[in-house]
Amino acid sequence: MGTQVNEISIRYKERIPAPFWKQIKCSKDAAELLFQTWNKDTITVHESFKIVLLNNSNKVKGVYQISQGGITGTLVDLRILFAVVLKTLSVGILLAHNHPSGKLEASQRDRDITKKIKLAAQLFDVKVLDHIIMAPSGEYFSFADRGVL
Repeated sequence: MGTQVNEISIRYKERIPAPFWKQIKCSKDAAELLFQTWNKDTITVHESFKIVLLNNSNKVKGVYQISQGGITGTLVDLRILFAVVLKTLSVGILLAHNHPSGKLEASQRDRDITKKIKLAAQLFDVKVLDHIIMAPSGEYFSFADRGVL
């Protein structure tokens, strides 16, 4: 009797043809898309961390929620984040999380996780184009616009 191992399946299914994907041209485009997809019942309750997956024309392949946390923070597991990025063969990503308080400032923790993800992304030739912090009002803070990316 031979050794048995688990079967591993990696799957990404495109339901919308590429010509119809929304193109992100600026932080405002990204923030509007993110706000539309955010659950309005929970955006004021707890932090969530999401990634927007992009092709080489900055067209949106999809939005994926990496984690959901408490009122003042959420954990980001880089292994899960990059499993999704690699599974979808994305060449660019936008990072996003919300501040339930509505405070639109990047904390040191926000800056640190952004730097860590950017460094890891370089190994896979994936561009981190921005990190958007969403407020429940729909207002946002863009790391790229503020020059802190």
